Amino acid sequence: MKAPQRISIALDQETSRILNELKESYSSVSELFRELLKFHRRFKFLENEDPSRIRTYVDMLSHGEHIILDIDHWLAFLKFISTHPDKEKFWEIHKRVSMAHAEEFVGMELNEILRRLEACNFFRISMKDGEYALVFGSDEVKEFVKKFLEGVFEGIGIEAEIKEELAKLRIKPVHD
Repeated sequence: MKAPQRISIALDQETSRILNELKESYSSVSELFRELLKFHRRFKFLENEDPSRIRTYVDMLSHGEHIILDIDHWLAFLKFISTHPDKEKFWEIHKRVSMAHAEEFVGMELNEILRRLEACNFFRISMKDGEYALVFGSDEVKEFVKKFLEGVFEGIGIEAEIKEELAKLRIKPVHD
């Protein structure tokens, strides 16, 4: 069997501190570096992705409070709700859910809240002249998000004007 390849590396202060934190979980520094290299190769496809969006996905999915749902199922649910005779009951429950989410969003800026919801693929977002444009793929999703945001804004006291357009919501913060 061929002897393992040995390498020497120089670490700056910050990297050395990180190494000291991480090596506690491994039997050796060599094992740690082998695992890090394998991890990097395996997840290299993520290097062009927005790290904050990846953190959002990990945060949301790892706690079991969110799910991944096929877009066709999602739209089927919303279309069913929009025509159901008891749809107002759904919207009452939805408002309670949005108010509960407001508690989770306390301390977050409007931009952070909208970016987190964008990561859910509810909409695409752009910002121009202090106004957010949320672009939707269906009226049902637009209605769902509008009512959700109204509840969140009410729950944490964000003052914002929400204007509805054909395939968009425009959100403009109200400044005193």
